[in-house]
Amino acid sequence: MTCTDKNCKEHGSIATRGRTFVGTVIASKMAKTVTVQWERKRLLPKFERYEKRRSRVHAHNPDCISAREGDSVMVQECRPLSKTKKFVVIRKYESN
Repeated sequence: MTCTDKNCKEHGSIATRGRTFVGTVIASKMAKTVTVQWERKRLLPKFERYEKRRSRVHAHNPDCISAREGDSVMVQECRPLSKTKKFVVIRKYESN
């Protein structure tokens, strides 16, 4: 299968820059879009402990990658693709 998506990192012309994250796909019901979530730890100085926080972003899901719910993916920042999409999936890892 050949990828003809212009917003694909491998086969298209989208330029990526900025931050890169590894997270889990929690929703893939939108067309060519997935919701990716990852956990991070934040220090609470007053109590000298860490708390878990979650970050969620919408990312463009090219046809050649086609990530589904439960997949572990790497997303990278790019120019705004829509009102809420500012990331693109660049790699899919093994399913959990």
